[in-house]
Amino acid sequence: MALSARNQFPGTVRSVRHGAVMSEVVIDIGGGIQIVSLISTSSAKRLCLRKGVPAVAVIKATEVIVSTDDVR
Repeated sequence: MALSARNQFPGTVRSVRHGAVMSEVVIDIGGGIQIVSLISTSSAKRLCLRKGVPAVAVIKATEVIVSTDDVR
């Protein structure tokens, strides 16, 4: 499937924790970096997400908030 989003990170599912409504999915994209996503449990089950399955984290954001403790 082709997407217009440029921020696509292929990796491997490391864990899936299902809740009643939302599921936490952890994708290891290599280099010691993991991306954690909260998606609906129905979507996680429809995608058959489970440990070891290849997956792509697609990030589409219109805002990025930056914070620092260095206040002057």
